[in-house]
Amino acid sequence: MTSRPPHPPSVSPPPAGARPAGRRWAAALLVGLALLLAPAARAEVPAARLHTLARGVNLTNWFRFPPRTDDAALRGYIDDGELAQLHRAGFSFVRLAVQPELMLDHAGRPEARRLAILVAAIARIERQGLGVMVGWHPQTWHLEQSLAEQQQLQDLWGALAERLRPLDPAMTFPEVMNEPIYDHQEPAWEALQLKVLARIRAALPRATVILTGIHWDAIDGLVQLHPVADDNVVYSFHTYDPPTLTTLGGFDAAFDHLALSRLPYPVRGKDDCRLAEDSTTQRRTIEAIRFYCSEHWDAARLRGLVAQAADWGRRNQVPVIAGEFGASKDLPAATRLAWIGDMRRAFEAEGIIGWALWGYDDSMGFNIHPHGGTPPLDPALLRALGLSGRE
Repeated sequence: MTSRPPHPPSVSPPPAGARPAGRRWAAALLVGLALLLAPAARAEVPAARLHTLARGVNLTNWFRFPPRTDDAALRGYIDDGELAQLHRAGFSFVRLAVQPELMLDHAGRPEARRLAILVAAIARIERQGLGVMVGWHPQTWHLEQSLAEQQQLQDLWGALAERLRPLDPAMTFPEVMNEPIYDHQEPAWEALQLKVLARIRAALPRATVILTGIHWDAIDGLVQLHPVADDNVVYSFHTYDPPTLTTLGGFDAAFDHLALSRLPYPVRGKDDCRLAEDSTTQRRTIEAIRFYCSEHWDAARLRGLVAQAADWGRRNQVPVIAGEFGASKDLPAATRLAWIGDMRRAFEAEGIIGWALWGYDDSMGFNIHPHGGTPPLDPALLRALGLSGRE
């Protein structure tokens, strides 16, 4: 999950003759050509891997906006007891958000020491029985504008993929990148994603790779994506719809967010929003409340939204996963849990292979801030996720 700018940046074309750096460029080029020229294939990700990707949670602040960035803090952000608790509660994988800026040296090159810390963390998570989806969550990159950053993305994957080779490919899922923007520039993103896939494949030919569409991984970006000719990939989307509810209108700082926290879910009639509307005098917020209520958000509407992603997957015969969803802890518990439960059931009813809550250590999910020990998981939230609630 990232902050979304009001207008996407412009896109620069890749340089003529650009190719991966280093001694493996020839192999990467051949893989890329194979991906481009091979006939379209029915996705055949091993069934056991799809099972591993069934129920996930994002770890959002270990390698992304960490409270401390020294090596010791990065090694010990979360302990084995917390990871084991996630597995006992019924989670089958974690999605590990990694800020690429933390993995680059002062010259902008992959830093071996930091990459080693990251790989050790992935191995430690896997030892607790959890698969790991790992990908880059940039905070300062503008890939649409910067050829240098496009190259950094490729080089970081080249460096990390080599270090992931000793890990179990049935448990380790490289994700090209979190939430690319590229609005109205689908070909530019697809070309870059294909280059990155080639770099990953050169080192990890057996890995199941996670791909995504434009527009911050939104469903409308997914359905514009052309599937690649690779039979071991999964396609991801994110959803926080409607964000007026789930993020309390976090996309617009001018809103009265306290009033939006009083929005109902599900919406059964026009009078449901009266409490929220009567709690503010701000015209912009009142208009947002009325529009939200006019759309009648409920379980059926969520399922119709998710069906767009599921139908795309069925048409293209490829597996689709919901890599992020969640709702603000500042909503009333009953409202929040109703939305999370309905969204999770929509994923399952529409045949989405799995999902990952955002997140373990974020206010859209469990809102746990690791500091030693094993904080309990909210049993009501676990039940909304269809998990045991034992913790």
